[in-house]
Amino acid sequence: MNVDNVKSQMRKGMLEYCILLLLHQEPAYASDIIQKLKEACLIVVEGTLYPLLTRLKNDGLLGYDWIESTQGPPRKYYRLTSAGETFLGELEQAWSELNDTVNHLKNIEQ
Repeated sequence: MNVDNVKSQMRKGMLEYCILLLLHQEPAYASDIIQKLKEACLIVVEGTLYPLLTRLKNDGLLGYDWIESTQGPPRKYYRLTSAGETFLGELEQAWSELNDTVNHLKNIEQ
């Protein structure tokens, strides 16, 4: 079994949650999202991010606003919708439960 494949699958599974966490803090432009994920050591390329943002928007979890830019055309800033906030709360609960389970298993005395 290849550990890199498993790590890649784990990152993919967390990507939606991480994006929603970022957008919960403030609306963001796609390149800002990529930069913040990179700073957190979660490397994502535009070819991965844009389809995911579109899917989250189509699912009603994200909206966006066009904001004028001093450096070119208007930019699309993504933000959580109220449904996105609710979904994020559900993901936070799922993460907490999963984290508790893993910590429990790690701490079982043999």
